Amino acid sequence: MSLPLSAEDGRATRVTRRVARWVRRGGISTLVFLIPTLVVFGLFSWWPIARGLVLAFQQTNLVTAAEWVGLDNFRKVLADPLLVTAAGNTAWFALLALVFGYPAPLALAVFVRELRRGRALFSVLAYLPVVLPPVVAILLWRVFYDASDSGLFNTLARGLGLGPFQWLQDARSAMPSIVLEATWANAGSTMIIYLAALSGVRTDLYEAAEIDGASIWRRIVHVTLPQMRTILLITLLLQIIGTFQVFTEPFLFTGGGPANATTTILMLLYNYAFINGDYGGATALSVLLAVFLGLLSLLYFRLTRRWSTT
Repeated sequence: MSLPLSAEDGRATRVTRRVARWVRRGGISTLVFLIPTLVVFGLFSWWPIARGLVLAFQQTNLVTAAEWVGLDNFRKVLADPLLVTAAGNTAWFALLALVFGYPAPLALAVFVRELRRGRALFSVLAYLPVVLPPVVAILLWRVFYDASDSGLFNTLARGLGLGPFQWLQDARSAMPSIVLEATWANAGSTMIIYLAALSGVRTDLYEAAEIDGASIWRRIVHVTLPQMRTILLITLLLQIIGTFQVFTEPFLFTGGGPANATTTILMLLYNYAFINGDYGGATALSVLLAVFLGLLSLLYFRLTRRWSTT
């Protein structure tokens, strides 16, 4: 005859059974895979974020002891007159990239998909700029943008009776010129994503549209775009975030000139950190940018939630 278990013995038995069940269901192997991932993310993603948040409230040159200054770094950054210029330039770049750069990969993907022959060749040609190192591509385009009569674009413009143009030296044309190169350099990677999404579109919908006599444009509007709306919404958000973090192109093309016409938020951040040695101000600006992009993403998801689920 077995004696009844006490409350503590019963609790210990239940815990033992739960642990045994967790081990049988692969809990240890889950930990073996999870711990290295957590360590890598912790060291290279979460720790820099946490360290950056602390730096935003400190005055430091990363050599001597840091001084806690509270919100002074944020006040200094927000009072910087160049911040408004940099924010406006960044928004201008994002708008141009959205208007001209966002439809380009989709148009390329639809064009390649509609091809009967040479689809692989055109895919490679469209993707080729992506494999070029950004520095090499930008230096190549700087040759194209040569303001002299011998520059490639000025030579083409002269053939049309135009120019010569100061592509990168004129404040009005510098940013559109940068957007043009950025669109050329990055369209291929997004096009590949769209091509993969297009392969998942039901072919019977296209066949039914063709039988009904729908043109290519009507098939795109009524079949392709509705079937791809989820991936379109994701790539749109990624592009908005990416354009607000533009740095390499204006830095290498113009260095922020002429007259700060291409100085972006990240270039201002770079100046704080590596020109002025003000790492507190740089991290405060990066925190403000991260908060802005986070709020923008939340607003975007809220505005597009119904369209993405219906």
